[in-house]
Amino acid sequence: MKKKISLILFDLDGVLINSKPNMKISWNKVRKKFNVKKNFSEYSKYIGYPFFKILNKLSIKKNQKEIHKTYNSASIKYLKKIKLYNGVKNELIFFKKKKIKMAIVTSKDRSRTIKIVKKFKIPIKHIVCPSKVARGKPYPDQINKAIKMAKANKAETVYVGDMPVDFLLSKNAKIKFIFAKYGYAKNKNFKYTIENFKNLRNVVNI
Repeated sequence: MKKKISLILFDLDGVLINSKPNMKISWNKVRKKFNVKKNFSEYSKYIGYPFFKILNKLSIKKNQKEIHKTYNSASIKYLKKIKLYNGVKNELIFFKKKKIKMAIVTSKDRSRTIKIVKKFKIPIKHIVCPSKVARGKPYPDQINKAIKMAKANKAETVYVGDMPVDFLLSKNAKIKFIFAKYGYAKNKNFKYTIENFKNLRNVVNI
């Protein structure tokens, strides 16, 4: 990238952590308890969207709050199924030493996100989840909020994501997008891509 980068925004699932095994267990708990017919492969197409939006996309209209509660409970119970991707901790420390600002922008709810950040001691203090004042992906609200929190310049900000909705989020927020090819979506043709997390410093020229 030619322009200086001063703020890197990260998606959580599929970029910093591999949480798919955790998601699969949690979704199967939902399927069993609520007799949901949609299997995990159908659910996983919409990873990245806020949970209730995923339910709507799957045409699951009933018991949404109860389903969310069951999913959250299972997700917290099986946190041990989540793994940090190789190189993440060292690279984040590297960016911190270089005075690069960082934030997590995720569709996961705040309580679970904080539990994961604490569990893996991820050195990022700014966390932006969907809320009443920040609509979830693909609306630009979360990115705009993160930029404001970090007191950064939009022109010097990038978002690292692994799903098509992450690209839409970046596009709507008018910032550069970096596609994590190791994440959950099949390979997409984006201008900036990383094969693994360690590639990031080269792409942003830090």
